[in-house]
Amino acid sequence: MLKNNKFIKNIILVMLIFSFFSCSNEKPVELYVASDFVADSTFTSGVEGPAVDRDGFIYAVNFAEQGTIGKITPDGTAELFINLSEGSIGNGIRFDKFGNMYVADYKKHNILKVDLQTKVITVYAHDSTMNQPNDIAIANDGTLYASDPNWKESSGKLWKVTLDGKMVLLEDSMGTTNGVEVSADNSKLYVNESVQRNVWVYNLSENGEISNKTLFYKFEDFGMDGMRCDSEGKLYIARYGKGTVAVLSPDGKLIREISLKGKNTTNIAFGGADGKTCYVTVADRGCLETFRVETAGRAWKMWKE
Repeated sequence: MLKNNKFIKNIILVMLIFSFFSCSNEKPVELYVASDFVADSTFTSGVEGPAVDRDGFIYAVNFAEQGTIGKITPDGTAELFINLSEGSIGNGIRFDKFGNMYVADYKKHNILKVDLQTKVITVYAHDSTMNQPNDIAIANDGTLYASDPNWKESSGKLWKVTLDGKMVLLEDSMGTTNGVEVSADNSKLYVNESVQRNVWVYNLSENGEISNKTLFYKFEDFGMDGMRCDSEGKLYIARYGKGTVAVLSPDGKLIREISLKGKNTTNIAFGGADGKTCYVTVADRGCLETFRVETAGRAWKMWKE
């Protein structure tokens, strides 16, 4: 009996050693290297607004046809989530810390609110004087900010959406406003102008007022689209036409550009089990690509607080 026990212990020890070396030989996932997440043409060329809910599901607008929102599992399985009301087409998507979804409906000048459980869609905010709500950002307290480009005139506006759904014009006569984001500590608001290639930063007060507008960064080529902050304050910007995501430091220095397979990158979101997986919508492919990063996203961290 003793000999048999010793033999069994030796077998278990060998298996543990083999398991250790097998795991240690696995190649770690390379950071900042893009790969396909969903297949080409899963979404239309209007694919935009990626956002991740508290359970790790990824959402993006215009799944298979315009006027829809698609839902993607963390392993890349995509399906229709909802059809928007007739005539509505979504762009930016954001979630608040309670799990409510907000969608910029650029056709009907609305910010929509969607209940994830019932899929009931309501108009959260509306202003007929908007050109079109394009991308939206959300502060930790739930205040929304919306870019409002006029593509024909190469101009734009910036709006705030209060907690009771009122639209407040923050700035008029800007360039072609597009990407918008709140900083990791909620003290700054970033807004980019696609045609002019400027990224502006404002001081953001506790009651959502902006001041001290400063040029944060200027690109010399290609366009810009959506952007997101990580939890350390780095700003990730989709470079439409260049097929990259640029990463800027909190003090406005270009750290790196991450190359994707498609060229018309439209927006980005952070998710994954640790918040360090980026999902990028790519219009010319009608799909999403993904890559890993070192730091979790700001929105993902907000879920955990």
